[in-house]
Amino acid sequence: MITMGTENKTKINRLIDQWVTGAPSATSYLAAFGFSRELLVKYKNSGWLESFGRGAYIRSGDKVNWPGALYTLQAQLAFPVHAGGKTALELKGFAHYLPANQKRVFLYGPRGLVLPAWFQGDRFGVEFVVTRTNLFPAQFREGFTEFKEKDFHVRISAPERAMLEMLHLVPRKVGFDEARLVMGNLTTLRPDMVQALLEACRSVKVKRLFLYMAENQEHAWFSKLELSKVDLGKGKRVIVPKGRYDAKYRITVPLVREGGML
Repeated sequence: MITMGTENKTKINRLIDQWVTGAPSATSYLAAFGFSRELLVKYKNSGWLESFGRGAYIRSGDKVNWPGALYTLQAQLAFPVHAGGKTALELKGFAHYLPANQKRVFLYGPRGLVLPAWFQGDRFGVEFVVTRTNLFPAQFREGFTEFKEKDFHVRISAPERAMLEMLHLVPRKVGFDEARLVMGNLTTLRPDMVQALLEACRSVKVKRLFLYMAENQEHAWFSKLELSKVDLGKGKRVIVPKGRYDAKYRITVPLVREGGML
C-alpha cells in the first residue's frame, strides 16, 4: 500500500519506492494519494512508468504476471474476486499430478462482477476462466487462504472451498475424471471446514457430487461429517447423460470403466 512517506523525497521517488514489485497500480487508486492522471502521464513520458492498458500503470521494466494483477484487484480496488477451483488446488499442490495447465486460471466472484479493461489474460499468457456465481452467500467468508507471490499475497480458496468450486464447473469446464483425481488427493481436509461449507453451499448438485466422490475415496474426514445438517434437496440430478444412477446421492455419474474406481 502507498503512503505519503517523508517530505524530503520527491513525489515520484515516494511513488516508485513504495510501488509493489510485480503488480500494476490502478489510476483510481493512485488518484486517492494525489497522483492525478495528468501527473501519471508526465511520469510515463519521463520513463518512470509504463501504461498497462486503460486505467493502470506499471513501473518501467517491471514484469507482471497474473497474481500481481489479481493483487491489484483485491488490495487496491477491493474487488470480490479470488483464485479458486482448480487453480487454487494447483497453487497448494493438490493437483500436481494432473497435466500442467496453468494457461487457464480459474477466478470466482459474485454475479454481476465486471472486471476492469486492463485485466486481460493475454497480457499474462493465460486464459482467465471467470465464474460469476452465488455458490455461497456473499456474506459467507469462510474457506479462504493466501498465496504468497514475490512481495505480496493474494486471496485464494482453501482446498475445501476450492474443491466445491471445481465441482461447480463439472462437466462443462472441468472433466469428471479430473475432479475425481483431485478429490483422491484431498486426504487432509478439515472436517469442520467441510461441514461449514456444505451447509452454506447453495448448489444441490455440487454438494451431492462432493459427498459422492469423498465417500468413494474413503477419506477419513468423511466419517466426521454430520450429513443430516446438509440440505441435499429433492429430485434427481444428471451430472452426465447416459451414465450410471447412484441411488444414495440421486445423481447420474459416468459409467464404471473396467478397472476403474467409479
